[in-house]
Amino acid sequence: MKFVNIKKSLKRNRKKIFILSMIVFVLFFGINYHVKYTANKKCYKNIKNVPFCEVGIVLGAGVRGDTPSKYLEDRLDAAINLYKNNKVQKLLLTGDNGRKNYNELIVMKHYCFRNGVDTTKIYLDYAGFDTYSSLYRAKQIFKVEKAIIVSQNYHIDRAVFIGTRLGIDSYGFAADSGSYNNYRKNVIREYMAVIKSVFDITIKRKPKYLGEPVSIKGVSNYTK
Repeated sequence: MKFVNIKKSLKRNRKKIFILSMIVFVLFFGINYHVKYTANKKCYKNIKNVPFCEVGIVLGAGVRGDTPSKYLEDRLDAAINLYKNNKVQKLLLTGDNGRKNYNELIVMKHYCFRNGVDTTKIYLDYAGFDTYSSLYRAKQIFKVEKAIIVSQNYHIDRAVFIGTRLGIDSYGFAADSGSYNNYRKNVIREYMAVIKSVFDITIKRKPKYLGEPVSIKGVSNYTK
């Protein structure tokens, strides 16, 4: 009799685990689908279709010394292309400057300058440690109301979703050009990043650093 009870208990537990697993599965992919479906219609691959916005936001993506990664170089090239085609008037460069001897913004701003962007049109966010923080600060610190966010296709839906939820009229421009190292790994990781972004938005997470406002409509904070 004791053995029978144990067997029934295990069967009930397996059923509960199965139901819970199905709920988690549906929520996980349901949230990812909702984010992509909501944001994708505001994302573009063809520059001709991109609506005009005052600001283009370039999200940091790693540097090696004074050289941008392939991900970042393509984002910068795409943003410069938007600027030269009068799709944006200003660029907000946002990235990681939180470690000694590592500064994405120095590389990003010099790259833009070398490629013909007027330095008075470049704004710098040195505390954009992740996508959520970058877009939160774009809204709260730089007072951005409408923007084209530049990133790779696998990432752009989440960025536009976050920006929109934080009060920025957000559009996306995919910067994909050629192949990338660890691209498949990043695509897989993006599923978890979407879940985290929804959680961040829900709890209204504040970035680690805020600071004094630097209005995108005011004087550029570009320095040599």
